[in-house]
Amino acid sequence: MAMKSAITVTFLSLVSLALASDSDGGIIAIYWGQKDNEGTLAEVCATGNYDYVIIAFLPTFGNGQTPMIYLADHCDPYSNGCTGLSSDIKSCQDKGIKVLLSLVGGVGSYSDTNSTQDACQVAAYLWNNFLGGQSSSRPLGPAVLDGFDFGIVYDIEGGPKQYWRDLAKFLKWYNPKVYITVAPQCPFPDVWIGNSLTTGLFDFVWFPILQ
Repeated sequence: MAMKSAITVTFLSLVSLALASDSDGGIIAIYWGQKDNEGTLAEVCATGNYDYVIIAFLPTFGNGQTPMIYLADHCDPYSNGCTGLSSDIKSCQDKGIKVLLSLVGGVGSYSDTNSTQDACQVAAYLWNNFLGGQSSSRPLGPAVLDGFDFGIVYDIEGGPKQYWRDLAKFLKWYNPKVYITVAPQCPFPDVWIGNSLTTGLFDFVWFPILQ
């Protein structure tokens, strides 16, 4: 658990606030779930400052692992303690705010999709447990999220082969309206997902503001 905490805090410091632009002007998103003083999810949405709130993170998935969210001290997923966030998610959505879940990939051996088949299985899990599918053990309760953010952090030396493009395609197959966003590293094109950025699979690319 300590290593998970170190991983997520390091990533969060890079992309804790993000901006993107579309035809309607600037869109502001924020990552929520790793800071002690950030308030509840409902409180963050009630500020009216954000168009998207990204729950951080789902750091364990793929490669035969049992997926597991990690939200620091906000709740304990091992005891189903995060299902209470469902009402907060719905409160945000009632205000017109999109709520996504960030998938952190490529950090150590915690998460990755190691084949097209694995990506298909991960997509099925995400659909049934966070989107419009059915599951008896939805980690965030019955609320239906609006999509996922791909937060891909890779060791530049020998990082594992990734199938994130396949994962995005499978998620869009379940529902073309599912939002898929990505938070690349600061250099552009991104070393690991630069080619994927040209596919049109992503609805938004978040540009980081460092904190």
